[in-house]
Amino acid sequence: MPAPPLPLAGPLPTPRRAWRRLGRIIGDRLPKGLYARSLIIIIAPMVLLQSVIAYTFMERHWQLVTRRLSAAVTADIAALIDIYESYPKEKDTETLERIAGERLNLDIDVLEGARLPPPGPRPFFSLLDEALSEEIRRQINRPFWIDTVGRSSLIEIRIEIPGGVMRVIARRSQAYASNSHIFLLWMGGSSLVLLGVAILFLRNQIRPILRLADVAESFGKGRELDFRPRGAREVRKAGHAFIEMKRRIERAMEQRTTMLNGVSHDLRTIITRFRLSLALLEQNPEIDDLLRDVDEMSRMLEAYLAFARGDSGEPAAAIDLRALLEDVRTDVERLGGHVSEVTLEGQATVTVRPDAFRRCLFNLASNAARYGDTIAITARQEARWLAVSIDDDGPGIPPELREEVFKPFVRLDDARQDAGGSGLGLAIALDIARAHGGDVALHDSPLGGLRATVRVPA
Repeated sequence: MPAPPLPLAGPLPTPRRAWRRLGRIIGDRLPKGLYARSLIIIIAPMVLLQSVIAYTFMERHWQLVTRRLSAAVTADIAALIDIYESYPKEKDTETLERIAGERLNLDIDVLEGARLPPPGPRPFFSLLDEALSEEIRRQINRPFWIDTVGRSSLIEIRIEIPGGVMRVIARRSQAYASNSHIFLLWMGGSSLVLLGVAILFLRNQIRPILRLADVAESFGKGRELDFRPRGAREVRKAGHAFIEMKRRIERAMEQRTTMLNGVSHDLRTIITRFRLSLALLEQNPEIDDLLRDVDEMSRMLEAYLAFARGDSGEPAAAIDLRALLEDVRTDVERLGGHVSEVTLEGQATVTVRPDAFRRCLFNLASNAARYGDTIAITARQEARWLAVSIDDDGPGIPPELREEVFKPFVRLDDARQDAGGSGLGLAIALDIARAHGGDVALHDSPLGGLRATVRVPA
């Protein structure tokens, strides 16, 4: 019985799937920048068009002209052979040589008793050699030998005749379209000039787009830059839309800040009134508890307002990172924590919002001091980013809960539960980092506890 068919290794790719795979492969290898892609859009059609034109010229015009010139030279040689064989021969063939030199611009010589030399090396690609050999075989049909390689401006043709060999020397230009390279030079030179002009104009059109991208990125980092829309109409329209969006965001943030400042002032007034009223009462344990509640309410109010208000109004400035880390170390130790080491790797200057960034680091460090006995602060450069890591030897946070702790008012039920805070420390730190265009991530610490890493653009 016949053997069962072997199972296929997998489903055959459909044409659509194959095209998608080919498109992905090409897309992965193409440049990603707008400037480079625009250059490809300009260069690719130009190269394709000129390749078609060059091929058509070489295939049609150049080859046709060369074949016709070779046919004409071969016809002249065939006529000389006919004359030599049909009419009485002179001893020195002076008349034949004179006619060939004056009328046909050929130098001939009859070598009596000679034989054709052995075939020489043929060129790898020679349109003249191919065309001339084909015409000699078609018109003369005798054994021949040609040399189109040895001399640069002359070609030598030897044809076997009865009793010897006729040697013919002709100029290469008589059988070959030697000026075709001028067309290629003009085509290539004009293409380079047009390509240079296109690159110059394209660069001027791309520059406003790159400027708009830089300004948008700087605005996301909290930095202010002078920007005026330029370039094409569509680019200017996008620039004006960005400016209007920026104004709306700033206006909304300003209104929110003004409203929160008013709310903060009113609530602080009421809390102060409570504190004064309690101070006028007779002091007893119950009054002390109420005072502690009022103080706790005041601290929670400041934390809520700081989270809601943010620090967006503070301008970015270049600061000494080492001095900032030392200030954070001092503040943490003032709270009772112990910072074992502060390490700075790389440049010591960074452009951030000083107070906001200090608050971000202090919140993370104070959180580490609350649950750990030893703290280590490390700052290092990572390409275009600044990474500040704060390690502790506390109980840590389970990996599945590390995203939850950044949410406002979230408190854990395990060892790292915030017993005395407002639940906004990590949320404020994350908000400040993202306002700088960065982020905060939690990992396992080499000290055995938790590592909090702040990454902001350097």
